[in-house]
Order: sequence, then structure tokens, then C-alpha cells
Amino acid sequence: MNHSLGIVIESLVAVLLILTIGYCMVLNTRLKRLKADEHSLKATIGELITATEIAERAIGGLKHTVRDVNGHLGSQLAAATQMSEHLKNQLTEGDGIIRRLTKIALAARPPAAEPAPVPAAPKVSTAKAVAAAAEAFSDRRRASGLAA
Repeated sequence: MNHSLGIVIESLVAVLLILTIGYCMVLNTRLKRLKADEHSLKATIGELITATEIAERAIGGLKHTVRDVNGHLGSQLAAATQMSEHLKNQLTEGDGIIRRLTKIALAARPPAAEPAPVPAAPKVSTAKAVAAAAEAFSDRRRASGLAA
């Protein structure tokens, strides 16, 4: 009996050792997979760091560009405001000059003489009279060289 109890215990230890070896092989496989995942994760993190650095440099460049554009736009806006004010002043002065020229032209115009009575002329329609006046005006302009 002593021998059979020893064989049973030894057999039980052998079976447990075989189970332990099998479990160690499964753990080894999982550890290899974990190491491979760790390497790919390190590569991904490295790429992410590189992309972050590139993005930070790009953002810095954009901030610099925005500052330059803001300064340039501000100076152009100030120049445009100044030019607008200058043009407004010139328009005001031009309007004053036109009014003075109009007064001078009205003062220099000779007084209208009373036209001699025209013998009974046939009545001309208003449209024909306007057309005749426009034609006479354009003939006068062409004669003085002012027509285009």
C-alpha cells in the first residue's frame, strides 16, 4: 500500500506539472502578443508625437501670419479712412466750386431779349418742338467742337 500511495501521489504531481507546463506555454504566447502590441503602440505614439510637433509648428506659423495680416490690414484700413476723408473734403470743395460757377454763369448770361412776334406759324406739336430744340442744341455743340 505504501508503494501504491506513492505512485498515486507521484502521478498526481506529474499531471499537475504537465498542466503547469501547458499553462506556461499559453502565458508565453500571450506575452509575445503583448510585446508585439507594445512595439506597435510605441510606433504609433512616436508618429503621434511627430504629428503633434508638426501641428504646433504650423499653428505657430499661422499665428505669425495672422499678426502680420492684422497689422497690414490695420494700416490699410487707416489709409482707406484717411483717403475717404480726403475725397469727402474734395467733393465738398468741388460742390462749392460748381455752385460758384453756376452763379457766375447765370450772372454773365445776357438778359433775354423779347423775340419779335412771329406771324401766324403753323402749330407744331410739343414732341416735334422738343426734337427740333435738341437737334439745334447738338448742332451748336458740334460747331463749337464740344461734341464727342
